[in-house]
Amino acid sequence: MAKQNNRRRTTSGKSKKKTSVFRKKLIKLAVVAVTVLLFFGIIYHYRNGLAYYFSFKTDKVLDNEAREKRLSDVRNFQVLEKNESKAIGIDVSEYQDEIDWDAVRTLDNDYELSFVFVRATVGNNRLDKRFRENWQGAKENNIIRGAYHYYRPNENSLEQAELFIKTVRLQKGDLPPVLDIEKLPENQSMERLKIGLKRWLNAVEEHYKVKPIIYTGERYYDDFLKEEFSDYLFWIANYNFYREKLDEDWLFWQFTEKASVSGINGNVDVNIFNGDIEQLRFITKE
Repeated sequence: MAKQNNRRRTTSGKSKKKTSVFRKKLIKLAVVAVTVLLFFGIIYHYRNGLAYYFSFKTDKVLDNEAREKRLSDVRNFQVLEKNESKAIGIDVSEYQDEIDWDAVRTLDNDYELSFVFVRATVGNNRLDKRFRENWQGAKENNIIRGAYHYYRPNENSLEQAELFIKTVRLQKGDLPPVLDIEKLPENQSMERLKIGLKRWLNAVEEHYKVKPIIYTGERYYDDFLKEEFSDYLFWIANYNFYREKLDEDWLFWQFTEKASVSGINGNVDVNIFNGDIEQLRFITKE
C-alpha cells in the first residue's frame, strides 16, 4: 500500500511540473506575441513618416547629408502631418551660430516657417551674442518674430526685466515678449520664485502694454505654474514620442529640438502655434 501511495505522489509531481513548464512557455509566447503586435502597430502608425524618410515616396527628393535617418525625424514628420493647418516656427539663440536668414524658409525643405522666437537676454547681466543680427535678420526676411528672456531663478527679477526692456524694442507685427523659465531655485523657495516671476511679468507688461507669454516644460507647467499663472498664455516644451497634438490650453508647442532648417547648421527647435497664420498675426503688436 505504501508503494502505491509513493507511485501516486511521483505521478502527481511530474504532472504539476509539466503544467508549470507549459505555463512558462505559454507566458513567453504571449509576451513575444504582444511585443510583435506592438512593434507592427508602431510601424503602421508611423508608416507615412517612415515612408518619407526611407525614400519610399517617389515625389520627395532627399538630401542624404541633410537628412540623417533617425527616429526623431519620423516623429517630426508625423507631428507636422497631423498639424498641417497650423503655423510652424522655430526658436534660435547664439547656439545656432551664424544664420543665413535669406535661406531660412522651410523645415526639412517641405514645411514653410511662419515665425521665429529669438533669445535676447539671460539673467540680469547677459545679452545673447547673436540677438541683434537674428532679430534684424528675421525682420528683413518677413518672418514674424518674437523675443524671449531666459530667467535665472536666483537673480533679481526686476533687474532681469530691466535688461530685457533695454535690449528689445518691439515693433508693429512682433509677437508678445516671452519669459523662459526652466530651472528650479537653489537658494530660495518656490513661493519666492513665483513672486519674482510675477514681478518680471508685470514690469514687462507695463512697459510693452501687452501680456507676456510664459515658456516652460510641460511638467514644470503642471507642477508649479498652471494654477497660479492661469491668466497667462503658455508656450510648452514636450518632446515625448507619443504626443502628436497640442493641448487646447497651449498657445505654442515646442515638439522637438532636433530638426533641420534651411540656412541653419545643426539642430533647431521647432514649434507649432495653436492656430493658422492669420490667427498668429492677430496676437502680434498693433
